[in-house]
Formats: sequence, structure tokens, C-alpha cells
Amino acid sequence: MRYAAIDIGSNAVRLLIAEIIENDGSISFKKNTLIRVPLRLGDDAFLHQHISDKKTDDLVKTMLAFRNLMDVYKVVDYMACATSAMREAKNGSEVVKKVKEQANVDLEIVHGQAEASIIYASHAEKNIDKNKNYLYIDVGGGSTELSLFSSGELIASKSFNIGTIRILDNQDTDETWDAMKNFIREHTRHFKDISGIGTGGNINKLYKLSDEKEKTPLSFGKLKSLYNYLDSFSLKDRINVLGLSQDRADVIIPACEIYLAVMKWAGIKSIYVPSVGMVDGIIQTLIDKNFANKR
Repeated sequence: MRYAAIDIGSNAVRLLIAEIIENDGSISFKKNTLIRVPLRLGDDAFLHQHISDKKTDDLVKTMLAFRNLMDVYKVVDYMACATSAMREAKNGSEVVKKVKEQANVDLEIVHGQAEASIIYASHAEKNIDKNKNYLYIDVGGGSTELSLFSSGELIASKSFNIGTIRILDNQDTDETWDAMKNFIREHTRHFKDISGIGTGGNINKLYKLSDEKEKTPLSFGKLKSLYNYLDSFSLKDRINVLGLSQDRADVIIPACEIYLAVMKWAGIKSIYVPSVGMVDGIIQTLIDKNFANKR
């Protein structure tokens, strides 16, 4: 049995097809196919509050390809979520309608709090000590989702309009940065020894570049050094010398800046990078929905 997750972000669109595994009453999943298409819907949404006809056509074509793949893989259930860029676009509902009519994909525009809940559903903390204090940090193209946990209990969660594409387009504001700083300081001041859990494509890439051993957290100092190293290269050299893809080479710098700022404000000395993201959370959400009565 296979499920599919579609994440329509501000930088890229992803499809994950996963095998659902039932074993002695426990349900898990194994990633089968992951496809990423760098559509950059955020460039339209954050600058013009409108998804252009060209980007809409590209999205419809991508969704049609995903629909065909889901059919070939005989996917029995799926969920397609659009986040910050589509939230901001005034014609978001029209784009959703076109995707349904032309690609037969039901697309839902999720608000920031729902996005944070889906990301948390990925259970990124399952291989680390649940009794500690953790701040989930998910940095996307248009928004950053933060969720603070202590001993497995959710203390606070919020979405902020600070993201990599938004920063590159100069559409982030001092007020939003201040609001994020105040949120972090207000909710973390009662807790000592907070660790970070980083999700999203950029932190996964940064972790690979760091050459840390698997499951070893990335220290603030190492991330800062990595940022300084990457920032010393021009965009062209990040692509040609370091081998970063064109759509990763520019966003990785503002992503670093966001992670470093959040870690500094929360007093986080190290961050775990479990290589999960929105699509993993969507698959887990589908499992929780479909197997709720079987547990």
C-alpha cells in the first residue's frame, strides 16, 4: 500500500511516494520516490501577491506529472498542501481550482499553524531523548515554523513570515524579525539546555556539507563556520566550485542566517538534523488518519 505527499512550497514543489508498512500493530513508512521541482512560486507571491500565468501553468504541469506518477504507483491516499507563497497570493484559490480541473489534484492551502503541526507530525524527535527540551525550527522559502517542546509536551508554536525567498526578494521586515525574537525569548527563558531540531531542505544540505557523523548534532560554532565559508564564495562559485544546485546556492545563505539567529536567541548550542520535512509529516498525518481506529 502506498501513500503520497505533495508539498507546494515557496522555493520548490515536492512529491514523496511512500510504502506503508504494518508490523505487529505498528504502522511505519519507507520512502519510495522523492521528486523535487524548483518552481519558485515565492518570487511571484512575495513581490506581487499574485501567482503569474507562467508559474500557474508550470505548477499545473507539475501536478499533472505527479498525478500520473501517483496513478502508476497505485497510490491509495494522498494529501497536497500549499504553504506560504500560496497563502500570500491573492489568486491562490483560482490556482487551486485550475490544479483540480486540469490535473485532478485536490490542493489545500494550509495556514502557518497547520503547517507547523504537519511538520511536527514527522516525529523528528523519535531517535533522541524525549525528556529534554527542543525547539523545532523549520525554515522554508516563505516562512519559518517554530515549535517548543519540553518532555514531549508542546509549550508554544508559531509561524513567522521570514523565509529564504522572502529575504532574497527583500520582503522580510524588521517587525517580523523582532516578533520572532520576542516569541523565542518569551517562551524559552524558563528552560535550560534547549536543543534544536532542524527540518527543511537547506538544513539537510548544510548537515551534509558539515561532514558530521549521522545522528550527531551540528554545533552552533560549526554552523557559523560553515556559513562564513559558504558566504566567502560568490553565487557562481557556490554552483561551479562547491557543486550546489542553482536553486540551492542562493537560498542556503539566508537559511543559515535564520537558523543562526534562532539558535542564538534561544541559547541553543547544537541542532539535530533528522533529514525529515513537510512531506514526511504529511505521510504520517495520513497514517494517523487512516489507522486511528486500528490501534
